[in-house]
Amino acid sequence: MKKKTSKFFQYVKEYRWSNVWAMIKNSMAEPALCDDDFRGRLVVITGATSGIGRITARTYASRGANLLCINRNREKSENLRRDMEGTYGVSCDYILADLSDMRQVKRAAEQLSQMKEPIDVLIHNAGPYLTKREVTPEGIEKIFMVHYLAPFIITCLLRDKLNSQKHARIILVSSEGHRFAAWGLHLDDLNWERHRYSGLKSYGSAKTAQLLTMMIFAEQFAGTGVTINAMHPGAVKTGTGQENGPLYRWFKKHLFDRGLKSPEVSAEALYYLGVAPDMEGVSGKFFNLTIEEEPAPPARDMETARELWGKSLDLAGLPQS
Repeated sequence: MKKKTSKFFQYVKEYRWSNVWAMIKNSMAEPALCDDDFRGRLVVITGATSGIGRITARTYASRGANLLCINRNREKSENLRRDMEGTYGVSCDYILADLSDMRQVKRAAEQLSQMKEPIDVLIHNAGPYLTKREVTPEGIEKIFMVHYLAPFIITCLLRDKLNSQKHARIILVSSEGHRFAAWGLHLDDLNWERHRYSGLKSYGSAKTAQLLTMMIFAEQFAGTGVTINAMHPGAVKTGTGQENGPLYRWFKKHLFDRGLKSPEVSAEALYYLGVAPDMEGVSGKFFNLTIEEEPAPPARDMETARELWGKSLDLAGLPQS
């Protein structure tokens, strides 16, 4: 309890109103654009059959990039392949994997690590939003697994391949929603077994976890030509949350989605972060679309990041290193 209390007061002192105003201002801005083509390069995207993922796949394909998508559904993946290859004349392959199943996550990561072709951009995009707590086959809270632990595992298992390439850009589709975890993570209860669960709190915690270990990945990749950054995709209309009940879906359709922007905005930002020369060598940063921001204090806590790193390796069954 003493440690948690000290963190509370630490975070209180670190919060800045200027960061809140910057977030509000940046949320109304348009992303920077990149007109460079990406012909013949390979982009890996998780969750590419709908929403931001599909529009991002289309944006990269329209500039000549080949695609390798990690999706759950074979029929939707085949549809995506036909669309991308038929419309843009690029290669669009896929790996079937449910990112809430750790065995499938590791299998997908192993397939990626064994590829001879270099991965130029890796976009961790997949992620649901749930209003009720669910657990994975391994007993891990589902939002934490899909939004955080799956990208963590894939990135860990790809480190050797990416380092050997001497170039790659990793992009985490994160969120301003990390600010919902205002007082940090419950490192002693990452599964939400002892604390009251809510969709916003679990989502905010998973996104905070992303940003924390991103700092460590950035340290590890320093000087290798590999970069890792996170971005808030903007207030855009997607199908996220369809797994929830009819009441949530009604509110989403008639209230939440009104006034939201097209996911084209997110896709253009993801293209800029993945391709623009201005982003060369930039790593360990959080962007609101393409504008750099300072994350909330709990997402900048390196002490917590290192503790979370060890716990994440244990949860994933990966060696401590």
